[in-house]
Amino acid sequence: MSEPLITSELVLLDADLGSTKTEVINAMAALVAKTGRADEAGLAADALAREEKAVTGLGGGIAIPHCRSAAVHTNTLAFARLSPKVEFGAADGPADLAFMIAASEGSDDAHLTLLAMLARSLMRSEFLEGLRSATTPQQIVDLVNQATEGAELSAPAVAPAAAAAAATVAASGNEPPFKLIVAVTACPTGIAHTFMAADGLEQAGKAAGIEMHVEPQGSGKVEWLDPALIARADAAIFATDVPVRDRERFAGLPVIEAGVKRAINEPAKLVAEALVAADNPNARKVAGTASAGTASAGGGSQLSIGKRVQQALMTGVSYMIPFVAAGGLLLALGFLFGGFDIALSPGVNGARACADLTWLSADACQAGITGGKSIGALAIAAGWASGINYLGAVLFAIGGAAFGFLVPALSGYIAYALAGRPGIAPGFVGGAISVTLGAGFIGGLITGLLAGVIALWISGFKVKRWLAGLMPVVIIPLVVTAIVGGLMYFLLGQPLANLTKAMQDGLTSMSGTSVVLLGIVLGLMMCFDLGGPVNKAAYLFATAGLSAATAANFNVMAAVMAAGMVPPLAMALATVVRKKLFTEVERENGAAAWLLGASFISEGAIPFAAGDPLRVIPSMMVGGAVTGALSMALGVGLRAPHGGIFVLFAFQPLPFAIFGFLISLVAGVVVAAAAVITMKTAWPKKEVAAIA
Repeated sequence: MSEPLITSELVLLDADLGSTKTEVINAMAALVAKTGRADEAGLAADALAREEKAVTGLGGGIAIPHCRSAAVHTNTLAFARLSPKVEFGAADGPADLAFMIAASEGSDDAHLTLLAMLARSLMRSEFLEGLRSATTPQQIVDLVNQATEGAELSAPAVAPAAAAAAATVAASGNEPPFKLIVAVTACPTGIAHTFMAADGLEQAGKAAGIEMHVEPQGSGKVEWLDPALIARADAAIFATDVPVRDRERFAGLPVIEAGVKRAINEPAKLVAEALVAADNPNARKVAGTASAGTASAGGGSQLSIGKRVQQALMTGVSYMIPFVAAGGLLLALGFLFGGFDIALSPGVNGARACADLTWLSADACQAGITGGKSIGALAIAAGWASGINYLGAVLFAIGGAAFGFLVPALSGYIAYALAGRPGIAPGFVGGAISVTLGAGFIGGLITGLLAGVIALWISGFKVKRWLAGLMPVVIIPLVVTAIVGGLMYFLLGQPLANLTKAMQDGLTSMSGTSVVLLGIVLGLMMCFDLGGPVNKAAYLFATAGLSAATAANFNVMAAVMAAGMVPPLAMALATVVRKKLFTEVERENGAAAWLLGASFISEGAIPFAAGDPLRVIPSMMVGGAVTGALSMALGVGLRAPHGGIFVLFAFQPLPFAIFGFLISLVAGVVVAAAAVITMKTAWPKKEVAAIA
């Protein structure tokens, strides 16, 4: 018989476990170890390592530190009601309720499943009240067992609002019992908010007297909705902060779209809006097949056109970045092993390779090939240096192939974000044509938007049933590809190519103060939103220019990378220099920010900016501007699109560029750290809060 997840020995009530989350996690790990279910040191280390990846404070006074660990012998849930409260990184303050989920290493995401159950239960007021009012550990055990076994608790937190929604729906003439709504919830991390939103919608649907089925697209295994349910549904709700996976399954359904937090805060309103949309023939419908209907402005709280375009552009950029990173870093490694002149003669096969590999006579090379030997084997046989040169040529060729997908991937996934799978082929083809015509990434942006909009429009056509199945896989890709390709060849290609060339020429011709000004602008953009749209726009400008392989473009890439490294490094430095200005959680984040900043991950400063944007962001922008200006003024060039200090070999001209890069980076980091320390000292947080 398996052991229960929680027992009274694993519950602490009104316990003082320390003033920091590290102390609390260590104490709870010791509690689990005391019952013989885990090794204390290993569990504590793994839980703290998980905490460094993302905070586990959920808000509302709740924290759920969790991990999967080889130190855990039995899947376990421990609970502590904390007194005093302890900061776990939630935006609304410290936590007084802490669960620790300790899952064994081979438990197949058991901790995520348990976390999902708890997150849903935490949406219910009676569950929370029970945790805070319990007088014995056994009462806590009983409450948790009910929650994790799927037992329902009465008086859900959304009930009053949902009941009001049901009354509104009834007054409008709808028949709630005969309505079926399907929904999808998803947040970037795919854990707590995803499942809290799902439970909010389910409770609101139950209170409104309708049939509600929700598909949480979380980080664990997704329980996909039955296609038969989707076919019977009257409307859909997409409460997501990321694109819905396999969105076309819901084609033709009236849809209400919103962020995941709205499903947590006001699920009843979303349900009411979905019921209204179900009876509105002009409501906006999910595109994807011929039955999708006409996309109108109806449907209530839909995303604005500008927001949808912004999300599509960010989707394109996010899918493009792996091609940029893989291709760019492989190109840089090719330069490292084969020298920078490898770009002029990267031959790695056939007769051309024989001509390029000057260390081997043409006769010997050709004899080797005709004798069945590869150029690689000949290179290695010829000696260590020749083998290294050949390796550089291979890496350069692979990187060039990957980098060639940059614009097509950007275009294809912009179209995909707008129209789903029918937009992928036209978007990729349009991006490839943009490269062929010299229209570059600007052409990729235009073709992605065109392909997505046209595919979405055609998806709304009403056609015969026999043709409906062919629409998303044959008709739409064929027609849209022809339209977008024709527009590029006959109308848009040359003007966009001219614009791209003009931008490139303008960048190349910059000198003196104009170069410094460009560095300032790029530095400000990189530090404005720390990985958001403005940051991504500057990064896209830099990476897209790498394919031109000019000194000016390499200078832009260096300035962008250096400026993007400033925020996390500056905040890490500030937490060391003036510890008392920062909380324990911020100091822990600062320790992690050293590596994040060194790796060019600007998002490492987000925990600081989220809690104190008015003082942190301007300080980081000042430091970024200093770094960008110095980098451009010193003529630092960079051939790699990512990597931070780990790609110092890709700076040019060596070795002077490395010193220039480090000088620029250190100056910006010191300025930003000094600025944020000054702001926090001269401008107390309570005054900032009053203004905000």
